Order: sequence, then C-alpha cells, then structure tokens
Amino acid sequence: MDSNPALYQTIASHILTSPQKRITFAEYMDMVLYHPDQGYYSSNAVNIGFQGGDFFTSSSLCDDFGELLAVQFYQMWENLDRPKSFDLVEMGAGIGVLASQILNYLKINYSDFFDVIEYIIIEKSPSLRQEQQQKLQEFSVRWLNLEEITPNSIIGCFFSNELIDAFPVHQFTIAEGKLQEIYVTTSQDLTPQPPSLQEKGDNNNFPHLVGEGLGKKSNIEFIEVVGEASTPQLAEYLQLVGIDISQNAYEEGYHSEINLAALDWLSIVADCLQRGYVLTIDYGYPASRYYHPRRSQGTLQCYYQHRHHNNPYINIGKQDITAHVDFTALEKWGKRCGLNQVGWTQQGLFLMALGLGERIAALSYQQQSISQLLKRREALHQLISPEGLGNFGVLVQSKGLTETETRRSLQGLTIPE
Repeated sequence: MDSNPALYQTIASHILTSPQKRITFAEYMDMVLYHPDQGYYSSNAVNIGFQGGDFFTSSSLCDDFGELLAVQFYQMWENLDRPKSFDLVEMGAGIGVLASQILNYLKINYSDFFDVIEYIIIEKSPSLRQEQQQKLQEFSVRWLNLEEITPNSIIGCFFSNELIDAFPVHQFTIAEGKLQEIYVTTSQDLTPQPPSLQEKGDNNNFPHLVGEGLGKKSNIEFIEVVGEASTPQLAEYLQLVGIDISQNAYEEGYHSEINLAALDWLSIVADCLQRGYVLTIDYGYPASRYYHPRRSQGTLQCYYQHRHHNNPYINIGKQDITAHVDFTALEKWGKRCGLNQVGWTQQGLFLMALGLGERIAALSYQQQSISQLLKRREALHQLISPEGLGNFGVLVQSKGLTETETRRSLQGLTIPE
C-alpha cells in the first residue's frame, strides 16, 4: 500500500511516548490528516476532483452548486436589510473552486452585493491555502485562522461544505454494557527499515489489527485496544443527543464515533458571529439514525483514488478519513451557544428551491452538442441524487436577528414547487 513512512514513524513514536503507550483514535486521525508537514491535508497528497481524485465534492462537478449558494447568500444579505459590509466566511475551501464560483457569479449578477462582501477563508492546510491564493488572485480575499477572528465581529454568514466530516473523531465501543473508548497502540520495535506491508485478520471486523510495517524486521502495526473513556465529554455528548447506550438494544461490541471537535468548532463560530447565519452542508444523519442499534459498525470511511474502505491504518498520509456528521449534536450544541435553528433540509431539496430545476429544464434550449448536454445534465442530476450528494444535510442556524428578520424565510429552505 501507498503510505508516508516518515508520518508512520512519527505516529508510532508519539504512541510510545504517550501514557500507557496509546493514543485516542481522534489523536491518530488528527495526525494522519493534519500533521503540519506530513498529514494528508497539510501536504500535497490531497487530490480533489471528479476524475482521478480521491474524492469529489459538489463544487467540483459543475459551477451551478456555487452559483446557487451565491443566490442564497444574496437573500441572506437582503434579510439582514443589506448591511454595508457582509462577511462571507468559508471554512475549509478545498482548492478554491467553490469560492471562485460564488465570487464570479456575484460579480456578474449581483454587483451591489459583490461590492460589500468581505470574503474570508479559514484554511489550516498550507498547501491548499497556496492553491486557493493562486486560483483567487483576481478577487479580494483574506485568509485567517478561525482563532484570529475577533469575537462578536462577523456580520454575514459562516459556511462550510464537507468540512465537519473530516474532523478527528473519538471512537467508542460497548464492552460489558459500558461505554469504552477505542485507542490506537503499536508494537515497540522502531528499527528503521524500508517500508513494507503486513496485514493480519479481516479488516472489516473489530478490532482492527492492520498496519504497515516499517520493515521486515520491525513489522510495526497500529492496533486498536479498548479502555476507559479518555474524557467524560464522550458520555456527556451522548446525553446531549439523547442516546442511551445502556438499553438492551445496544449489543456487546457495538461501536461508533463521537465528534467532540465539531462542538469546539461550533462554539468558536458562534462566539465570532455577531449577526447572521451559519450554513453547514455535509453528509450525515440525526442522532437517532446515526446511533441506531443496527448501525453497529459506525460510519468511518477512507477514500483513496475514488475508492472507499474502512481501514484507516493503510495508505497513511495518502488517503482521506471521514465520519458522517451528527446533525442533532450541531443543532443542540448550537442552541447552547446562542444559535437558533432556522431549518434543516437535504441538499437536493435545497438546490431545487434555489432554482436548480429551472436550470435542468433550460438544458433543452441550449445550443450545445449532445455529448455536452448529456454531461451537464448528468452533473446537475448528481447534485440532487437521493443516493448521493442530494442526500447531504443542509443545516442553517442564526444569531442576532431581530424578530422581523427571523420571520423572513430563506429560499433554500422553502419547499420547491
């Protein structure tokens, strides 16, 4: 398998210098994805695109996704009575495609709104930030870390598309009827050798005993072990979303994920927002479905060259690792942070309400070759497909709106005709 030996060594060394020679899966996932020099998102390993990439997003299919979002942002500005400055804060901007779509469309179609926009990108990855700066050099864009935004300073909209699914998650299991956490440990021989691969067992079963050795002599493996929860926040999270794992319906060995990082992120966003909206688009479920007793293997997925599997211990530093989003947690935690829920819908319905149906209908009148029309029709239908992107969740929350502003609906949350 294709891995980064230096990152593998770094993680193994970190494990062996940690208490009890183990780390939480959240720590492991954070290092694999976000290590400053070798992580998947921090290096040049990330590959986004419909053809040849590890995965693709809605914005990489066609410009329509970003253009319809621009329509929704324009209405948000109108709902706030057109403030003289409107902050659009994109969190996790990929290679800058979505930002380019939004800004281009607003510049051409809503110049009055375009003139008052302050576009801010929150991006942790140095390599992705560099790509974004190259792609967006014709626009006035600022790059910041989320922590650099002054509290209570943003009037506008924080938004993200497929961001939270890549936050590091804790993994838990039920052992002897109790909540236990899944940790990552390794063998202790760190003698450097040329990279090789050794696998043990069936990686579809818990626990994983799958890793990539640093050499034939060392045979280092990352191994999952079970122990007491690293923090009481795991149990508190399940209480927040109304899940009681002590019920008999949850069998021994049931395991899933808890995204504490999403709550920390939402706390900061809510603190920074003075007046406006938070728009979150991602794949996920309400808690009752996420933690259904029959979903006993969790939602963790890895993406490598447009193939997905559930083994996070191969292709280290070269593959994406994600987990579905628990929208109930975002709603309930958001309320504690002062965010009011405006609405929740599916991406297909959201885009249809914003005019995607009219765009599909207009294809018949466009003078293009048959192959071009079919390609565009396929892209538009993928945005709303109930088996794919159309089933993504769209959550809108607000803060600081007056009673009058609160009563103003958002087009994307209306029922499309």
